[in-house]
Amino acid sequence: MVVRFIDSKSRDSQHRDTKGAGARNRGAGRGEADRDETGAEQLAPVTYLPGAKPTDHAERACLSVERAGRSKSSAARTGTQRDPDDPTDSANTGDASKDRGGKRAGARAANVSLHQLARRGMSRWELQQVLQRREVDDATATAELDRLESVGLLDDAALAVTLVYTQHTRKGLGRTAIAHELRRRHIDQEIIDDALTEIEDDDERERALELAHKRAGQLRGVDDETARRRLSGFLARKGYSNDIVRAAVDSALGSRGSGVRFQ
Repeated sequence: MVVRFIDSKSRDSQHRDTKGAGARNRGAGRGEADRDETGAEQLAPVTYLPGAKPTDHAERACLSVERAGRSKSSAARTGTQRDPDDPTDSANTGDASKDRGGKRAGARAANVSLHQLARRGMSRWELQQVLQRREVDDATATAELDRLESVGLLDDAALAVTLVYTQHTRKGLGRTAIAHELRRRHIDQEIIDDALTEIEDDDERERALELAHKRAGQLRGVDDETARRRLSGFLARKGYSNDIVRAAVDSALGSRGSGVRFQ
């Protein structure tokens, strides 16, 4: 037993503390538990008699109660229930971190994709190569490519038709060269075949004839045989068939006699 002498002031203070504790105990008996600032119920603090010392087990129990109270208060503020002693709690935190990381990766993939598509039209394969070079993981890249296709921002068929028109009209390429360009951009052969139907046979012959006559004017200083060889090679590299090349060269060089040079 511990005997402790106290003065009147300490006795009065202790009396007030004891009276307050009794009031709290009576309130608890009526179901009026202590509440924190959020209105959540809390356990009443443990109070020891003067001179008493809690055991190690009691101290550990008190710490557990305090942790539980803090966790409950935090859950009340955030609207979520968390148990600090629950091993799944850290897993939940890890899942939240993964979700945030996934959102950041998706946003980065979208920014890269839209920036590239704003510069020029790209096939799905081309944009996929860009995302790989930017170290976007395969799953995120695939999801972004699918999203862009679903909203029409990525369309290999539309790109193929556009390329057929620009390559034929502006660069004067024939079907063979255009098909090679589309395959280089990894567009499906079925899409290529459909896009090439945009070029009519008469349009291809007319474009080849136009190129042949324009090129023949630059070959006035060479003989017929050399002019024919160079002009034929030029049109072949443009992707025109042998029949179209032969007809265009004959038309462009028709005014030249054997052995006669342009003046």
